[in-house]
Amino acid sequence: MHRLIRPYIFILSSIFLISFMTGCTSTDYQTPDAGTSGLKRIAVIHIAQETNSFSTVLTTLAEFESSGLYYGDEIFPALGGGKNAVAGAMAAAAELGEGRVELVPILSANAMSGGPLEAALYERFKQEMIEGLRAGGKLDGIYMVLHGAMGVEGMRDPEGDLLEAARSVVGDIPIGISHDLHANITRRRVELADFIVGYKTNPHRDHFETGYHSMQILIDTVFGKINPVMEIRKIPMLTGGGMEVDFLSPMNKVFSWMKKRERDDDVLAISNFMVHIWLDDEELGWTSVAVTDGDRELAVSIADELAMMDWAVKDVHMPDRLTAAEAIKKAEKKKFSRLFGPMIICDSADAVGAGAPGENTWILRELIDSGTELRVHLPLRDRQAAIEAYGAGIGEELSLNLGGTLDVVYNRPLEYTGTLISRHDTRYGKTAVVRYNNIYVVLTELAAAVNGPEYFTDIDLGVWNADIIVVKNLFPFRYKFLLQNRGTLNVETPGTTSVNVYELDYHKVPRPVHPLDEMDLPF
Repeated sequence: MHRLIRPYIFILSSIFLISFMTGCTSTDYQTPDAGTSGLKRIAVIHIAQETNSFSTVLTTLAEFESSGLYYGDEIFPALGGGKNAVAGAMAAAAELGEGRVELVPILSANAMSGGPLEAALYERFKQEMIEGLRAGGKLDGIYMVLHGAMGVEGMRDPEGDLLEAARSVVGDIPIGISHDLHANITRRRVELADFIVGYKTNPHRDHFETGYHSMQILIDTVFGKINPVMEIRKIPMLTGGGMEVDFLSPMNKVFSWMKKRERDDDVLAISNFMVHIWLDDEELGWTSVAVTDGDRELAVSIADELAMMDWAVKDVHMPDRLTAAEAIKKAEKKKFSRLFGPMIICDSADAVGAGAPGENTWILRELIDSGTELRVHLPLRDRQAAIEAYGAGIGEELSLNLGGTLDVVYNRPLEYTGTLISRHDTRYGKTAVVRYNNIYVVLTELAAAVNGPEYFTDIDLGVWNADIIVVKNLFPFRYKFLLQNRGTLNVETPGTTSVNVYELDYHKVPRPVHPLDEMDLPF
């Protein structure tokens, strides 16, 4: 009976959620007439993936095709009108270009976080970018949407390499870059780009606004209205995994300060890159970035002040992590809370959104062993099991060997027996729901972060009828499940996205670095 009242919570909460998430996402960009006087042509390139260096599962073409791979004239119809950075850039060109800005779409390749890209795949994208730029004619600028923490097998800083390759084709024209807030900024990129702009929200909600802002700076630059100068400060910090939410303490004051300073006339952009801690790199660390209009001294001052503010919060305690057994017991005790929606378990050590494989069996194992009667919806990536279950008949009893095939360092296989409830074709490949008692396991061929309720509603599994939902991301679920979530349980198991940096197998990070080393103020 108590599950019947849960959907009505939607009515009580929706006003807050709408105000939290809404933003301009429309664009009516139209290519200007080629004969337009003073026309400026700006190429748009989008290549984005976040790499987990500790994952042995390479990112392939299938991951990009699943998330979105477009070329040339396919790009704007596919991405325009959305909440992404390319749509934001299109809107800026339409609204600020005064009919004198032509955007030249080159390549859009986006993939879920994962292990390093296959070297051959990266070289393919790089050559396609080069060929697109060469075929694009005379260009006055380039806007590059890059994640900032991408890795490729056998090389480092592929985004710096892409930037250098673009420069080799177009020469000394303005190039602006936007990055994810968790980007790892390198000196090479700073030397080659005219400016870098980052998200100002975490969980990320301002992709569109970041694209708009970046294109605004680039348009003013190509028309000679401004002269961007950029300064950075590298901060030897590897703190993350839960304390860097933009609207919560301690980072809310930092981001409020950034937005206030950005309103100054000569300040073009201020960005705070809090780094993807699962990228093993010789320049790994937080980075403050300031871009001003020709005032280098001001840029230095802002970058330094922001770095000092970051360093001041380095010892803030991160959210506590529970064992799987502790989380299940807590959920069972929350009887009143569960009248109004499910508890959510954040599988932090197998966070697909941070590059983990998505095949953690530890939580599922504990759920089975605990004998809990709570209804649980749990995602699990296992290509072979998903295909096997997909080929069975509805209602058929299945014995499956789950997990432990991709990540053999942290994970262990698990025998799972259940009934096939449903099968689907989704963006994650063949998908099958297999139930054991009240535990509904969603098997997929590709990894799924489960950022929002649609992961379950798209396969008719629902959200309101669950007592526990397991997600595999660290931040997006915190607002996308805002209506349904009646309590978050952060669970730590063995895995490639452990937020405990002492557990990560770093080999390349610069030392000393906080918190691995005791160190004084470094600047």
